[in-house]
Amino acid sequence: MGVVKNFGRTFRRISGFFYRFPAVMRRSGRLEVSLLWKNSGCKYACHAACRDRVSLDCQPAASPASQDRLNNNNNVSNTPPHDVEKDRKLRTEFSREEIRQKIEQYNTRTRDHLKMTLGSTGVYTGFIKVQMDLRRPVTVRGGQRGAGGDAAGEAFYLPRGVTNTLHISSNNTVRQVIVALLNKFTVADNPAKYALYKRYRREEQVYVCKLADGEQPLFLRLVAGPDNDTLGFVLREQQTGEVMWDAFSVPELRNFLRILDKEEEEQKEAVIRRYGVYRQRLKDALRDLRGPS
Repeated sequence: MGVVKNFGRTFRRISGFFYRFPAVMRRSGRLEVSLLWKNSGCKYACHAACRDRVSLDCQPAASPASQDRLNNNNNVSNTPPHDVEKDRKLRTEFSREEIRQKIEQYNTRTRDHLKMTLGSTGVYTGFIKVQMDLRRPVTVRGGQRGAGGDAAGEAFYLPRGVTNTLHISSNNTVRQVIVALLNKFTVADNPAKYALYKRYRREEQVYVCKLADGEQPLFLRLVAGPDNDTLGFVLREQQTGEVMWDAFSVPELRNFLRILDKEEEEQKEAVIRRYGVYRQRLKDALRDLRGPS
């Protein structure tokens, strides 16, 4: 009798241990209890009783049928916001019928009358807006000729934040868009010094990402829709960390030297004026201490 009693006590202790262990399922007759809760998005597993105390920020993913049965009572379907970057990764090209439907949807949503047009060959045309965000001066082609017969250029700063509208086709690449923008302003600089960036919004955060030379901006515009807050284009200098002096011509470098000389003279004049004011104040203070002579 003592052996049976001790065996029953040991069995209850072992049963209690396995009940607390999360990787085990306890079965009693027809009653089946899930002791393990597993998130299918980030592969996180914990005890079912502890689920309410766990907060996860991973995205849910598709799970097998067995996992769906474990989480059947706890799944919540949420509609994620429109993600331009995700759309670009999922679909890089569409059929002609899909393009026609997307163009119709785009044209009904646009509010500035900059519509897209689908051609008979399947190539579509439309408009993109590019914001100029250049921090360094650009060299603009002038009408005067230098000593070597080349057109003399002038360097000046383009106003930042100016938006330009370009009419392009679906075949135009990022590199071609950059060249078209520079030609529009008669900029003589090497197009390799500039890059086109996309600015998009994801979960109330704004991101800026450099586009590859072979990407097609009009396709991105079509996928994202006409809203510039969802997707915008920005022209900037190449963010290489170092100035590519080899990409500049001799007239450009000379223009930079003239700009630096001008800024240096302005700084000198400002320092001379500031210390001149200090000198005059010191003289006035000494005169007050000495009193009238």
